Amino acid sequence: MPVELSNQYACFIPLCPLVASRLTGSLSFFLPKATRSLRRLCAAFNTFSLTTATSVSSALPRQQAATHSIQQYLWARIPKSDFRLKIGFPIDPLTLVMSILVTTAGISVMVYSDSYMCHDQGYARFYAYLSLFTASMLGLVFSPNLIQIYVFRELVGMCSYLLIGFWFARSSAANACQKAFVTNRIGDFGLLLGVSGVYWITGSFEIFELCDRFSELNSNGVINPILANTIAPLLFSGPVAKSAQFPLHVWLPDAMEGPTPISAPIHAATMVAAGIFLVVRIFSLTSVLPPTMHTISRVGGVTTLSGATLALAQKDLKRGLAYSTMSQLGYMVPASGIGASRPALFHLITHAYSKASSFLGSGSVIHSMEKVVGYSPTRSQNMFLMGGLRKHMPITGTTFPSGTLSLCGIPPLSCFWSKDQIIAESWLRSPYLGLTTSITAGPTASYTSRIYLLTFEGNFRANQMNYVSFNTSSPSENIITSWGGAPPESLATQASNNVTSAADMERSEVAETANLVTPPPSEGGPICEKAIQNYSERNLLHPQESNFRMVLPLIVLAIPTAFAGLAGVDPMQKGTGLNLLFDWLISIPSLPEANTYLENLTEILTSSIPSLSLSLIGLLISFKIYGQTNKLVDTKFLGKFKLINKNLLNTLVSLIRDWSVNRGYIDYYYNTYFVGGINFTSKLVLYFDQWIIDGFINGTGVSSLSGGEGIRRGKNGRISHYPFGLVIGIILPVSVVDFPIPPLP
Repeated sequence: MPVELSNQYACFIPLCPLVASRLTGSLSFFLPKATRSLRRLCAAFNTFSLTTATSVSSALPRQQAATHSIQQYLWARIPKSDFRLKIGFPIDPLTLVMSILVTTAGISVMVYSDSYMCHDQGYARFYAYLSLFTASMLGLVFSPNLIQIYVFRELVGMCSYLLIGFWFARSSAANACQKAFVTNRIGDFGLLLGVSGVYWITGSFEIFELCDRFSELNSNGVINPILANTIAPLLFSGPVAKSAQFPLHVWLPDAMEGPTPISAPIHAATMVAAGIFLVVRIFSLTSVLPPTMHTISRVGGVTTLSGATLALAQKDLKRGLAYSTMSQLGYMVPASGIGASRPALFHLITHAYSKASSFLGSGSVIHSMEKVVGYSPTRSQNMFLMGGLRKHMPITGTTFPSGTLSLCGIPPLSCFWSKDQIIAESWLRSPYLGLTTSITAGPTASYTSRIYLLTFEGNFRANQMNYVSFNTSSPSENIITSWGGAPPESLATQASNNVTSAADMERSEVAETANLVTPPPSEGGPICEKAIQNYSERNLLHPQESNFRMVLPLIVLAIPTAFAGLAGVDPMQKGTGLNLLFDWLISIPSLPEANTYLENLTEILTSSIPSLSLSLIGLLISFKIYGQTNKLVDTKFLGKFKLINKNLLNTLVSLIRDWSVNRGYIDYYYNTYFVGGINFTSKLVLYFDQWIIDGFINGTGVSSLSGGEGIRRGKNGRISHYPFGLVIGIILPVSVVDFPIPPLP
């Protein structure tokens, strides 16, 4: 097949899921009854369409590698005007790599969703949204100008709104999708201002053209540096919102209200990847502006560390993974800010597969937990009600660690190689940023291993709650028996040691969930017999392994999660930029010389010892605290810190827990100052409108009505009254007004 012809087929990559989404949506809208009977056929059609797009995107890299050129296919949208806009699609390494990432992750989610969403009434609607979501991201990837990028970004935002609020009857889901929509509109408004400013300076929307022209004008001193460093951060405000960077990250944890399958594309290959993609795409523009690059790197550094600390004490399984996404995205943004766009994109790819594997694994757990503890997210997603699931869900329990250990940065899993490159580049360019990225490796390993240990190791805790009446048991007994295993020492004895604050905190979390799974007592005191019978039947259940359609994507995603990072090791220590990443993609089947490859691996492992040591320390701490088979928290481990002031340790643990549980208090300040300020201003405007504007209009109307009413009553038809009124009207002004008397001559 000719190279030119094969590249022209790239237009089918976004068109296939777009056509499938439109047909499924139209069928659901016009023929809802027929759609319900053909819903599995609709799902198969959407899956087949994305499979076709995946096949085309997988075939293009080797065809494009024959020329090693960047090709664009453009059509003039407004040809007869001074303003000319060309739409089309480019073919370059970045586009092809991102298209493979989006399609492969999307096809895994679609196969997975066939089983996860099969009992939902909105089954066909979900597939229509998911195909449109994938088509929007692919359209964004294949955009050659900023206008197309902006349009498809808005489509991505609209699809995220629809999918996060898919179960819109639930108030938390409705609020979450509105929060995501409004937060992203803030970033997109800044992006719109930045796009307008770039066009005003360069006179072009074409990315390659405007980047070259901007660099040329900046090098010649034509552009005002203040203006340039104002417009470039406005362009960056779009990725800040889409990629959940501080301070516009608040929508990401609440996005977990949507169905679990959609969390994988949102956090892996579509929503958050859109921001990083734009940063890499306009890297040639921002790289000539050092103040903008410093801003990007500092925002990413703050996001990296804050996301890791916020995930340390989360009890919701999906929310913990959400903060992990925020932290890992924080690695990519500062890498772009220091000029390391290649490691940033490399980490985007490795993180996408690792996080997709983790989220689909969590969905498998939640799907099984719902049959045991109910369908409320506060129960089915609560890690304190899980435990020991590796015995009951062996495939999920085997594939899930690959994602968590990869996120920890443990070799030879994929995220280790990309994260290590970012840390190395950070130390070379900025010691403070290098210190931040290195320190973050410790908390990252701690919270990711904590998620695995609480979920898959130990004993299953949801069916070990004591159903003793509240009138016959103390709260402490309920707390102790609720975290599994044989009852340990009493709380009074443990409290005397002054080192059990962390354990008490974790137990208090379980105590809060005890009421969610323990049947309530009747008014007379003893527990209702029917509640005991129903609870006992449920108490005998354990989560079971998901079916083949759900575990197959987990097995497939475990392969790139484990080995994709090895393709990023440059054996010859040569090549820079995105072309090297593209060479990785097309050279995966052919291994280089073994000696050179192993030497480079050894060098990378040696240079990564400091960050790897912090990761291992985080793993060790998490394992010692949560890795016991019969306890939720190991209190003896905390008692070993005899050299540390106990009150100081308790205070530190309490601060970390409060910081994480309260989301860093950022939502509180937003609600207090921004939301409260907007509400207060709205009330002032409402009062001004009611009492000033409406008051003036209503007062004028009332006075006219009163005057007319008075005149109507005065006009009674008696002629004698008219002369009387005329005389009064003449005499009254004369008597009131003091007319001056002219002087005598």
